[in-house]
Amino acid sequence: MTEDPRYGTLRLFIDGHWLDAGTRVTEDVINPASGEAIAALPHASRDDIDAAARAADRTFKPWKALPAYDRAKIIRKAADLLRERVEPIARLVVLEQGKPILEARQEVLAAADIFDWTADEGRRTYGRIVPSRMPGARWLVTKEPVGPVAAFTPWNIPIVIPARKISAALAVGCTMVIKPSEETPASVLELARALDDAGLPKGVLNVVYGVPAEVSEHLIAHPAIRKITFTGSISVGQELAKLAAQAGVKRATMELGGHAPVLVFEDADLDHAVRSMVAAKYRNAGQVCVSPTRFYIHESLHDRFVEGFASAAKAIKLGDGLDAATGMGPLANPRRTAAMERLVVDAVDRGAKLVTGGERSGNRGYFFQPTVLANVPTEARAMNEEPFGPMAITSSFSSFDEAIEQANRLPFGLASYAFTTSGKTAGMVADALEAGMVGLNNNFINMPETPFGGVKQSGYGSEGGTEGMDAYLTTKFVSQT
Repeated sequence: MTEDPRYGTLRLFIDGHWLDAGTRVTEDVINPASGEAIAALPHASRDDIDAAARAADRTFKPWKALPAYDRAKIIRKAADLLRERVEPIARLVVLEQGKPILEARQEVLAAADIFDWTADEGRRTYGRIVPSRMPGARWLVTKEPVGPVAAFTPWNIPIVIPARKISAALAVGCTMVIKPSEETPASVLELARALDDAGLPKGVLNVVYGVPAEVSEHLIAHPAIRKITFTGSISVGQELAKLAAQAGVKRATMELGGHAPVLVFEDADLDHAVRSMVAAKYRNAGQVCVSPTRFYIHESLHDRFVEGFASAAKAIKLGDGLDAATGMGPLANPRRTAAMERLVVDAVDRGAKLVTGGERSGNRGYFFQPTVLANVPTEARAMNEEPFGPMAITSSFSSFDEAIEQANRLPFGLASYAFTTSGKTAGMVADALEAGMVGLNNNFINMPETPFGGVKQSGYGSEGGTEGMDAYLTTKFVSQT
């Protein structure tokens, strides 16, 4: 195949070396705006995976021994390099993932901020002294890095999600082998390049690609790996958690799917709720695990909310993410367009009203119109399966208890949102919602310094914040006399 000159050549990054395809098996990387191949991605062989795991194992002790202050300097330098390279990296993100260039720039800059924050927080990995009940004894609690980490990341947020995992692990003294999505490989390679150029010792970070099930099974079972971190679907997360348990009860952090409800109460600022939720819903074409999807609107506001939301959705310009005027790019792959069509047909067949969108757009690439479905019955598939696309589905409620019951009905609990001008209602809904993150009158639930994670089938453990650093640390108690 012919490489797209805007994209370049893809390689593996193992033990500090950039490895070409050579005789390795390759797969095509597709530009979702055109549906055409833009590069060939080399797959890591079993020997490559073993070499990456051995490198992470060999470098763990010296990297752990390096003062946190010195580790932080390398990570902060990498953050500066990401900012310097924001434009070329953002273009790579658009070419392989499809999101608008503005969103891609924001993601690269967010990754740099994450690097900065975790670099500093890694210098504050404190223990504590517990007052001893034994005369002459001293009780110490210390924190130590868990060891080499195997990380697995998805295609939808190809810079920020890996940045959270890589920077937190490295900042506290862990090493890593990461297998990002094969659909968006260049993004993580640019993170690795920034760290490599910043002086990261060879072997501390390794990047491999391949058939996902084969790589994960082999890597998780490797004796060098001590911890697993995964972001992706619930079904895959269940399998990786099982592999981690079978491989020696290895620690795992699982950030899995969601199906975020939005509650709009009778006293809400309706215009504000529409504006903030339209922006959140159609960001990255709805391919975000915390994307608001199930909209439960008080019956007195429902029709006005739907009218305002649909009007804003219709105004979004669909197009190639490299066009600065584009408001929403294509879906990342043909699986998502097919899934959207199935969910729309099912909802309408069950009595929902298609207010706007609901169809593919154009005859090239994987474009799907911003969609609003109103009065969607509970039994519709879209009300029970995460759409992971540009689809907003609405229903009405008449009481607080009814709204909470619907919001908590599913076995997912990643993000939830609510809009009300009542402080009392806000407090009640924050306590009642079963979710790892709650946005009250806003959608600001994802910052470097705050924890990101879910409950129920949406996973366990957190990324971001001090909680995200703790995921890569073990606790040791020392009783000294």
